[in-house]
Amino acid sequence: MANSKMALPLAVWYDIQRHIFIYLLLMMVVISAFSVIYFTHLNRQTTSGLEILLTERDELDIEWRNLLLEQNSLAEHSTIESKARKLLQMKRPNINSEVIIQQ
Repeated sequence: MANSKMALPLAVWYDIQRHIFIYLLLMMVVISAFSVIYFTHLNRQTTSGLEILLTERDELDIEWRNLLLEQNSLAEHSTIESKARKLLQMKRPNINSEVIIQQ
C-alpha cells in the first residue's frame, strides 16, 4: 500500500521529465494567451482614455472660440462707448473742458 502511494508521484514526475518539451510549450501557449488578453484590455482602456481626452479637447476648443467671439464683440468701440456712458456716466469732453499739458 505504501509503495502504491509513492508510485503515483514518481510516475507523474517521470512523465513530466519525459515530456518536458511538451509541457514547456503548453506553458508558453498559456502565458501567450494571457498576455494577449492583458494587452487587449490595456489597449481598450487606453483607447477609451484617448476618446475622453479628444472629447474634452473639442469642448475646450468650442469654449475658446466662444470666448474669442465674446472678446471681439466687447472690444468694439461702440460697445465700450455705450458701457462708458451707461455705467460710468462718462461723456466726450468739449473744447472748453480739455486741458493740454506741455512738458
